[in-house]
Amino acid sequence: MTESATRILLVDDEPNILIALEFLFEQEGYLVQKAFDGVQALDKLTSFNPNIIVLDVMMPGLDGFEVAKRIRMMDGFDDVRIIFLTAKGTQQDKRNGYGSGGEVYLTKPFDNEELVRTVNEVVEFG
Repeated sequence: MTESATRILLVDDEPNILIALEFLFEQEGYLVQKAFDGVQALDKLTSFNPNIIVLDVMMPGLDGFEVAKRIRMMDGFDDVRIIFLTAKGTQQDKRNGYGSGGEVYLTKPFDNEELVRTVNEVVEFG
């Protein structure tokens, strides 16, 4: 793993999803850290300094929309790309996701290849 490897912070309260996503992205050569809720995700921001955050919406405490809003208000994290990956798939949910600062909104269940392709495109094109 090189120092320039893209860093992905995975945020979900379902351990099995985090394990699967971690394996998937590490196989692609990404440097991965996990957070099990929104508070833990915000705590890891400055120490890990992710390029991309794959963020669930429905979590205890702070939901993903609130986490994204807080990240967007923080200095130094303007370039972090937020990809929502959630079971909440209504049009209003999607509007909330984009309105809170997300660049991509994907719904569960998800296709591994589509998710990897989406992340690779975000890395390549910003």
